[in-house]
Amino acid sequence: MIELVLKYYPVVVTILVVLIVLFSIFRIIRDTHNTPKTLAYLLLVIVVPVAGSIFYFSFGINYRKEKMFSKKVIANNNLFRQIESRIKASSQKIVSDHAEELADVGDLIRLLMKDSKAPLSFNTVTLLLNGEEKFKEVFDTLEKAEHFIHLEYYIVEQGKIADRLFEILIRKARQGVTVRFIYDDFGSHGIKRTIVPVLKNAGIEVHPFYSIKLFFLANRLNYRDHRKIIIVDGKTGFIGGINISDRYVNDGTNKLYWRDTHVKIEGPAVNSLQYNFIANWNFCTGKRLEVDRSFFPLDFSVMAGKDLVQINAGGPDYPNAGIMLSYFTAIVMAKERVYITSPYFIPNESIFDALKKAALSGKDVRLLLPGISDSRVVNAAARSYFREMLFAGVKIYLYKKGFVHAKTMLVDDMLSLVGTANMDVRSFDLNFEINAVVYSKRINEQLQEAFLQDIKDSDEVTLQQWLKRGRRAEFIDSCARLLSPLL
Repeated sequence: MIELVLKYYPVVVTILVVLIVLFSIFRIIRDTHNTPKTLAYLLLVIVVPVAGSIFYFSFGINYRKEKMFSKKVIANNNLFRQIESRIKASSQKIVSDHAEELADVGDLIRLLMKDSKAPLSFNTVTLLLNGEEKFKEVFDTLEKAEHFIHLEYYIVEQGKIADRLFEILIRKARQGVTVRFIYDDFGSHGIKRTIVPVLKNAGIEVHPFYSIKLFFLANRLNYRDHRKIIIVDGKTGFIGGINISDRYVNDGTNKLYWRDTHVKIEGPAVNSLQYNFIANWNFCTGKRLEVDRSFFPLDFSVMAGKDLVQINAGGPDYPNAGIMLSYFTAIVMAKERVYITSPYFIPNESIFDALKKAALSGKDVRLLLPGISDSRVVNAAARSYFREMLFAGVKIYLYKKGFVHAKTMLVDDMLSLVGTANMDVRSFDLNFEINAVVYSKRINEQLQEAFLQDIKDSDEVTLQQWLKRGRRAEFIDSCARLLSPLL
């Protein structure tokens, strides 16, 4: 019997591997609707059959996606109906009253109003560069909270910043302020057994976006809550790239300088942050939060400043890739310049072509990326796009002062986008992201000043320099690019 098993063992194993590969190929073609991603998964399964199949079934698909996200969409729609009539009327009035001023950005405004149901409102926006500026403003604002504090974060790491934050939240909860906190179970897995129980014991409502049961075999790792937002009393909000961690504060104790951008918003646009938070809260908890006027104290018609703002949320629960479409629209409607900062640059074909088109048509297109990166594979994939962009006239800079983690886009003199979404496929298709789209010459000027300073702290990549790279380096980058839809 043993001899028989040993004799036919290789044949049986070969047959099983072939069946696994064929089944995997069938599922990939049937369930993956993005062509580059389909080809990447097929290549992975063919080159490393068993490991590739395990990877695909663990991370490439979400068995509960349809059920889970349809539930979230229903929650969004039901909530939105309560405020839809008010915000639609006020947004259209702003567009009509300021038609000449907004003529150059009208396409983007209308896109966001229709696709993301993003209202337009007047607010006061404060630019916050790096953690040292953000956390001071956050802590001062939290201290003034009277009714509720809502937080939603991708990464929360233990340290001085987290200690200070949760000390305030616990104290405020004991004073009667309602505190609700959503954290991503992947990005913040370190706090699950340490900080979370303490917060719950203090009366703070805490929920993961959704729990990961088998951390290393969780296909839901692909669907991460990458948002970083705070809402205080429905009047003040924070949004941007800075997570809750000591690494974001440049106080001399960290070895690596961390360059990032956040904004503070005061005004009706906070309603949009609130709406997206509550929709996610209903989804996370499985319960419907009873909403009353106190959650949305500022009407969208209120003029709380001179900065026009729309909040653009995106994720797998949206019918269109709204974040990508907003970036694409902003790039193609540029008349003079496009300045982009992103820590992870793996564009889809639409964004790639839009950047080349803008540069070839004479626009000043500049791209600021990390010289020091936390992912060699992602960095290599990004480099694979350099040659074509440099030929088109895109100027590329690699930040050398530290790690640049900001996610910003500046178009001409009025439009600025600041938020959580990277310029990559993951942020376009997989992650739950959120950006502030700001129509303000003042904010644009401040961000341009910061961008030009970052350029001084960077090395420019020239076409002549890039063409001198060896074939081995180009081959490695090209291989990484094949896997870019999976990164």
